[in-house]
Amino acid sequence: MKLKEGDQAKSFNLEDISNNIISLEDYKEKKVLLSFYRYASCPLCNLRVSELIYNYEEWKGKGLQIIAFFQSPVESIMRYVGKQNAPFPIIADPERRVYKEYGIEGSWYGYVKGAISFTMLKAFRKGFKLGKMEGRKNLLPADFLIENLIIKRAYYGKTISDHIPIEEIKEFLEK
Repeated sequence: MKLKEGDQAKSFNLEDISNNIISLEDYKEKKVLLSFYRYASCPLCNLRVSELIYNYEEWKGKGLQIIAFFQSPVESIMRYVGKQNAPFPIIADPERRVYKEYGIEGSWYGYVKGAISFTMLKAFRKGFKLGKMEGRKNLLPADFLIENLIIKRAYYGKTISDHIPIEEIKEFLEK
């Protein structure tokens, strides 16, 4: 079941790819961007992670914490996403347990539409290549803006390239 604004964020207590325990409860007094991705070699996902890294220092200065989930195993995340040295936690969830808690679904229409998007061309131009597709191929991304463990914005992508707009994140930080 999809979550909506005003819902309590679903708790988790998991190890990230750097072997740190990440508990959503530890972010109780913070603003959080919780971002769900497809698999580690997805060019679109890696493009979005690079955008978050680019904005990270500014957003962190405004109090935002970022937590990212991939449905890939740790080894795959390290091979692809790990090359970017993200300054925020990335959690492997190959069984998609937390994905299910947050109501993240797939769509073949969204897969095809996203795969032929200009965003895919942008990802290829930036050097992100498609590798082994692990997990559910048509899984759509989702982003949640959370404050004090309450969901302030639930954004479910309509295609595999659709994430919450950067401007919405900036607006969230100005509130």
